[in-house]
Amino acid sequence: MNNKIYLIALILLGNLMLSCESDDISHKNGFEVSHQVLEEFKISNNNSYKYIVIKSSWVGWYSETTITVANGVIIKRHFEYFITDDLSEDITDEELEWTENEDEIGDHKYAGAEALTLDEVYDKAENEWLIDRDNSKVYFETENDGLISTCGYVHENCADDCFNGIYIKKIESI
Repeated sequence: MNNKIYLIALILLGNLMLSCESDDISHKNGFEVSHQVLEEFKISNNNSYKYIVIKSSWVGWYSETTITVANGVIIKRHFEYFITDDLSEDITDEELEWTENEDEIGDHKYAGAEALTLDEVYDKAENEWLIDRDNSKVYFETENDGLISTCGYVHENCADDCFNGIYIKKIESI
């Protein structure tokens, strides 16, 4: 009889602990579905793909960074400004477009999207960009065949270029 009481108490305690678990990630269900799509995508192409991150500003500039991943390792990062309105006039041609190969990845610190695999993008999404915050709006879209296209947040009362996160224009197998 005592064993049954202990077992019932243990089950109730376990259920109580699980029900009190914090759930501070916004768009949790959509994220989980998209994460499963990512796992299937990586299996289908041996974790080899490229994706394009876009960045723009209300003042007029627009850029794209293409990240290429082979077997789960970043092998290339290509950056290019497409619209250069309101950029400094003393910017060089080498700063307008460049390519980093395997041993150079990350050399250009001040332009281009961060060199991340999609696994790292999803990790940042879960642990940084999708966290519920006071006075912020969270965005999550999966317009790349179920993979992340928009993920991030904007603080309320921020006027210009306030998005913290990532916009992925395109993802494709290589």
